[in-house]
Amino acid sequence: MYADAAESMALNRSFWQHKYGAYVPNGALPGGDHRTDVLIIGAGYTGLNTAREIRADDPSVSVMVIDAHEIGFGASGRNGGFSMTLFGVEPEFTALRWGKDRTRQAQAYMQQAVGYTRDLIERENLDSDYEHTGMWRLAYSEKQEKRLRKTFDLLRDITDTGRYDYLDRNHLRQKLNIPNARAAIFEPDTGILDPCKHVRSLKRLAEAAGAEIFENTPATRISRDGNGITVETGDGRITADRLILATNAWSHTFRAPKRLRNRQRPVWTYQIVTEPLTEDEWAELGWQDRMSIEDNRQLVHYLRITKCGRITIGGGRVGIEYGTGMNLWHDDSVWTDLEKHFRWMFPSLGDKPIHYKWGGPVSVNLDMTPEIGFIGDERMIFANGCIGHGVSLTHLNGRLIADLVAGRETELTAFWIVNRKAIPNPPGDLMPYVAAKALEGTLKSIDWWEERGLKQA
Repeated sequence: MYADAAESMALNRSFWQHKYGAYVPNGALPGGDHRTDVLIIGAGYTGLNTAREIRADDPSVSVMVIDAHEIGFGASGRNGGFSMTLFGVEPEFTALRWGKDRTRQAQAYMQQAVGYTRDLIERENLDSDYEHTGMWRLAYSEKQEKRLRKTFDLLRDITDTGRYDYLDRNHLRQKLNIPNARAAIFEPDTGILDPCKHVRSLKRLAEAAGAEIFENTPATRISRDGNGITVETGDGRITADRLILATNAWSHTFRAPKRLRNRQRPVWTYQIVTEPLTEDEWAELGWQDRMSIEDNRQLVHYLRITKCGRITIGGGRVGIEYGTGMNLWHDDSVWTDLEKHFRWMFPSLGDKPIHYKWGGPVSVNLDMTPEIGFIGDERMIFANGCIGHGVSLTHLNGRLIADLVAGRETELTAFWIVNRKAIPNPPGDLMPYVAAKALEGTLKSIDWWEERGLKQA
């Protein structure tokens, strides 16, 4: 662990990166011309696992990975660590937008993704602090509980028996001292992990498979011709037969094809983490099952226990940036709201100090649905739109993309998010910004309506 938390926060490290401690990145790409069969831009979960899978399929294929920062600098090193089955924003939204059959397929894909991620960690003995603890989806108010019931009915309809249980207030309080909770959906087959430790482990796997990884190597321009795809990196140039854009929330920030730049925008989410709880505090609180928690608000909160005995909480209000900047790392007002909500949820921890605060962007597209596709022709592949639920999704997407690179038609490549007809963002910066702010305001109003009458902190 880095010694000074304030210094780490000032440097925009997540708690997980702070806790991991000093890290020595790989060197940047040397200047001059380079050649590789497959180039991957973005060294997060998607990029690293794709590299590992491609090399495992065919060690004769050369694979290079570059990242503008250190590996896992983006969402892969700063997320909440939830390996979950939530696809897009909500199953009801997916069913409304795409129909029940596709929602059923999406749910099956996400269940497979959680299993795939767990199997990878256990088979390769990754140092990820993984725990298969299950997850609660929590309602506070009567209106939230009514929506929760509808979600539960839909999930039971599109999944196998036993995937979900419905817990009433009495059952909840047997498991956790949480006075303001009314009901929850319990999903046993999900997990939690340390995002930063996990992405470092993925790097080691990708390198062991033979992939070359260069950190602090920003891509500045992409072009293509009959000789291949060329990516400029300042004083370096890489020519590749295939290019995979695993840039997610950063996809709009560099000179890339329009289809990539207008596909998504970053939305910033924030988290805080407590000091370690004492034995007496855990005894008062309960939470022996260590399940993760998301609430049933529109601007959702997410909570979990860390391996080192702390509680993290994130979510609530989001940050929306105008233009192509990526600078909303800090938001004191959101962090204050998170602390208030934490103390409202757990009155027994009303005086527990907050140890660390951080934020980061997630990739959100206009129709709130993950996407994998080709740009122009099959030489260029992109993936984005995780909507903040990408830990398990990005891992299985890596396997899917490896199949696309190899030209194989598999059960994964038949998944309907591949080359789906997506709704692009409006042109320019103003319209996407106004639309995002309007949506945020609408969701905030719904939460106010559903929670009016509740005594808040």
